[in-house]
Amino acid sequence: MLSNNNIKITDQFWLNYINLVKTEVIPYQWKALNDRLPDTEPSHAIENFRIAAGEKEGKFYGMVFQDSDVAKWLEAVAYILEDEPNVELEKTADEVIDLIGRSQQPDGYINTYYTIKEPDKRWTNLRDNHELYCAGHLIEAAVAYYKTTGKRRFLDIMCRYADYIYHVFGNGVGQISGYPGHQEIELALLKLYEVTNDVKYLNLSKYFIDQRGKEPHYFDIEKEKRGEKLPYWYEYGYKYSQSHLPVKEQTEAVGHAVRAVYMYTAMADLAKKTKDEQLKVVCEKLWNNVTQKQMYITAGIGSSEYGESFTFDYDLPNDTSYTETCASVGLVFWGRKMLDLQIDRKYADVMERALYNGTISGMDLDGKKFFYVNPLEVWPKASKLDHNKKHVKPVRQKWFNCACCPPNLARMIGSIGHYVYSNDSSNIFTHLYIGNDSEIVLENQKVHLSQETNYPWTGEVKITVNPELEKEFTIAFRIPGWCDHVVVKVNGEEINLEGIVKKGYVYLTRIWNKGNTIELSFEMKVKCIRANPKVRENIGKLALQRGPIIYCIEEIDNGENLPSIYLARDSELRAKYEEDLLGGIVTITADAYRLNEETWGEELYLSQLPERKKVEIKAIPYYAWCNRDPGEMLVWINEEQ
Repeated sequence: MLSNNNIKITDQFWLNYINLVKTEVIPYQWKALNDRLPDTEPSHAIENFRIAAGEKEGKFYGMVFQDSDVAKWLEAVAYILEDEPNVELEKTADEVIDLIGRSQQPDGYINTYYTIKEPDKRWTNLRDNHELYCAGHLIEAAVAYYKTTGKRRFLDIMCRYADYIYHVFGNGVGQISGYPGHQEIELALLKLYEVTNDVKYLNLSKYFIDQRGKEPHYFDIEKEKRGEKLPYWYEYGYKYSQSHLPVKEQTEAVGHAVRAVYMYTAMADLAKKTKDEQLKVVCEKLWNNVTQKQMYITAGIGSSEYGESFTFDYDLPNDTSYTETCASVGLVFWGRKMLDLQIDRKYADVMERALYNGTISGMDLDGKKFFYVNPLEVWPKASKLDHNKKHVKPVRQKWFNCACCPPNLARMIGSIGHYVYSNDSSNIFTHLYIGNDSEIVLENQKVHLSQETNYPWTGEVKITVNPELEKEFTIAFRIPGWCDHVVVKVNGEEINLEGIVKKGYVYLTRIWNKGNTIELSFEMKVKCIRANPKVRENIGKLALQRGPIIYCIEEIDNGENLPSIYLARDSELRAKYEEDLLGGIVTITADAYRLNEETWGEELYLSQLPERKKVEIKAIPYYAWCNRDPGEMLVWINEEQ
């Protein structure tokens, strides 16, 4: 998205989430950062900055990456201010920025952990201690704040820090030839390059990408200097941090899922900015591996709690999945950058799947509690008593000791408008169907677009085009992969799509006048989705999808022991909008069968066929589960064979 484009979200679905971030999440997280939430794990993040600035006495508290929570909060604030000015919120943000500036060391360095706790050990543990990760989040926040407010204070602070990092790292004499254990700064530096046009930031990002995984392995050199052994989770080896091979030799996603998608996002952006075709091919291979072999139907990624990681192709357990909220958020980032490399529906489809399912499931509908892990099957008793499922929480939590997910989700929701369109000098590409009023700059003129829709509950979209001047240009629209039939009309006249659809996008090229309208009608029916049989856990099961929304069944609607339910192949799937349920949702009902437990009596095993009884099941959107009475939840339902 070009920096001089403007977008105002008017969409009922997403405006609700933006307002939640504005009125609930940002104030709630501000309290958390200042240790004002009762009965929750303290953050101490703001206090750490005060201590680092020499304004308070005390010890560092929290994770080594505690600074990143403040950075993500500031970035979310920037996007909310972009949506609507707020003098008090901006004043608070300015005060935090000034505090960060006061904590900055004379050489430009910013990190409260090392400034307070180990001032003589900077850059001695890049593998584990997140210095560059925190720097990256602070840079992203500074760029967002500058683009929204025009204020340079934060940007100048972070340019000074980035300049210092540029001189510390590299292959020159006296420089450190390392790279971060947790990727993040790579994508942040590219954003900094965009707003400053300073090529050293582009080059530094490229250095971190190119240096990764080379021999001799930097983390081995670093480890020997510390005289330490690898921690337990390095049984994965350097696959954990995607540093097992140079990035251009990697073909499958391995290791920590969030680290992976952050790096892939940077790789895609770098490939675009440097026109690196080899890197582009690598990005494509990794995308296909993740989305075709290692992604849940909800766009959750990272199937294992151990290492928060990818495991192997088609290993997608439902009841022990990790599927961290941050990982799905990172998948959204990556998908958007892949669209910059090539306009192809498959990228936007996954981006949309993640937005409507695997990300927002991480937050209660009231914006006050959060999931770190987003499983596809939950049995509360097992979560409590089975050690292998201890990470699977049956209810959302107020806060976390490692609180990366809530602020990450907040900044993604706040920036949702940045994912709707992209453009070049003569083409506008519509990736998402979210009600908005936008002003997009095409070469020498501004084009105003107004998008109206009740998506994702209906498939009707109307876009009004108002260019400053009568001119020929192209507006392209994605036909979602879930849609079997679409009708496109321009000024009320249906368009023949033959020859104008490319990689899932309809290209409308014409002379556009003020008041021209485009109407899209996507057929939105309930579908039964079945997994590749290589996904062993889902053989003989199906999931329900309508539009971009994945559905689940909950105990509150369907009783206990959800795995005893079978859906007949010829079941009529009935969709109904229920305005007063869970903020207004479309539910799906269907006739099904349930195994009659009375068949067994007191017996544990029987040889005879069990009795069945007819039931009606009710499914709700996956993102909305666990917003009523806690209980069982299931995405993949048994299918009668």
